[in-house]
Amino acid sequence: MGRKIGMTRVYGQDGHVIPVTAIEAGPCYVVQVKTETIDGYNAIQVGFGSRKERRVSKPLAGHFNKAGKGCFYHVREFRVDDPGQYEAGQEIVITDLFKAGDLVDITGTSKGRGFQGVVKRYGFKGGKKTHGSMFHRAPGSIGCSAWPSRVIKGKKLPGHMGDRKITKKNVIVIDVRPDDNLLLVKGGIPGAKTGILKIHTK
Repeated sequence: MGRKIGMTRVYGQDGHVIPVTAIEAGPCYVVQVKTETIDGYNAIQVGFGSRKERRVSKPLAGHFNKAGKGCFYHVREFRVDDPGQYEAGQEIVITDLFKAGDLVDITGTSKGRGFQGVVKRYGFKGGKKTHGSMFHRAPGSIGCSAWPSRVIKGKKLPGHMGDRKITKKNVIVIDVRPDDNLLLVKGGIPGAKTGILKIHTK
């Protein structure tokens, strides 16, 4: 797990500028280990972002105390093949998972844009912006008169835009800086600054 810090640039060995997104990927701790014999599937719960115990409910605090690493703001589950490699309270170090040149999948929540029309939401061209025109940013004809006499499912229309879970695949890791728990990946990543991300190794 990580938190999006923002974008910057680094210089490659050939001197070219590489746009990168900085991700604060840690410290992350294993809160619970789930096995197929007990829970029906193999996974680990990972906690990120320390939180005061008085800020969480007593049942949740009891769950966190089993790992002995305090409480966390964010908890996510990751499927694993061998849960025996992990134990509650173990710190997940980014250098053990990532190195420069790796390909990763990053999942984040895109920025919410509210209710938008078809021009901004889908890139419709719209009508003429001339004197006398009565068609500017409307969607235009959306159905048929005779048959099937209804609006087809999936028609692009105005509505809520953004605030969706998006996964960007095959993102290149440019640099790993374990002293700062920092991960630099190439290009932009979905979401606003301080947004929570899930980073999946290939």
